Amino acid sequence: MTVLTISAVIALACLNVIQYMMKKNRDRNLTYTAEKLGAMLDNESADQVLLHTDDRALRDLLVNINLLAEGHQHINARFAKTEHSMRRMLTNMSHDLKTPLTVILGYIEAIQSDRDMPDKERERLLEKLHQKTNELIQMIHSFFDLAKLESEDKQIPITKIHINEVCKRNILHYYDVVQAKGFNTEIDIPDTPVYAHANEEALDRILQNVLSNAIQYGADGKVIGLSLSYDETSIAISVWDRGKGISETDQQRVFERLYTLEESRNKAFQGSGLGLTITKRLVEKMGGSISLHSNPYERTAFTITLKRMTY
Repeated sequence: MTVLTISAVIALACLNVIQYMMKKNRDRNLTYTAEKLGAMLDNESADQVLLHTDDRALRDLLVNINLLAEGHQHINARFAKTEHSMRRMLTNMSHDLKTPLTVILGYIEAIQSDRDMPDKERERLLEKLHQKTNELIQMIHSFFDLAKLESEDKQIPITKIHINEVCKRNILHYYDVVQAKGFNTEIDIPDTPVYAHANEEALDRILQNVLSNAIQYGADGKVIGLSLSYDETSIAISVWDRGKGISETDQQRVFERLYTLEESRNKAFQGSGLGLTITKRLVEKMGGSISLHSNPYERTAFTITLKRMTY
């Protein structure tokens, strides 16, 4: 009996020691976790709480803490990206709006300073003032559109799009302009229905942008073309002309924000320098790509490539 009692006491003592050591180890791990979390919050770091433990409950806690920390980091990164985009947009706006605002102010001062100005001249200046004001409004809209795209605030839902119909509709949109300018047109759109993963509104804007660029800056060639080709996985839409083209140096930069050199075509939206930048962002949002190839007075083509939908 005495042996059993002593054995029981020893067993209980060992159990108490084991429980004490486990509690002490858990307290140490919890203290480490709390300190690590505090350091992560103070430094806004992307570290994780790494701890080797056999405690299943503590392991589950650490997994959830790390998932929460990862989500918090993603939110911070998105906020920083949005903030950076907004700051850059405001910087670009303040710089790029000075010229049109100065021109508008000049027209207003000219009208105000000459009380005896002939009605015809006053009408001409008012028309110019109206035109420049509209350009300014469109430029501001372009800045905000680009800011939304870069900060990922603008959603581009992807659906099944009938590309043949979109191409036909957009080239017909410019029919009167093309006829008035005396352009010849070369349209190559297959009869076979072709579908793509895309957004119809975004694709309309992309095609209108590159078509208007081709008409405006390819006027010397008097030819504008649109072709649609495809294979098993992708679709390519090319808008081309035979105008003066774009130099090799400019080809590397036409998609840059505010790039509006004289030889560049990046003057959509009345010279805001944002047209092709927005076009590129929209194409990329749809999982596609856009490229430029130019041989002066032979062929200058913007090619949009999208994923084909076959089912």
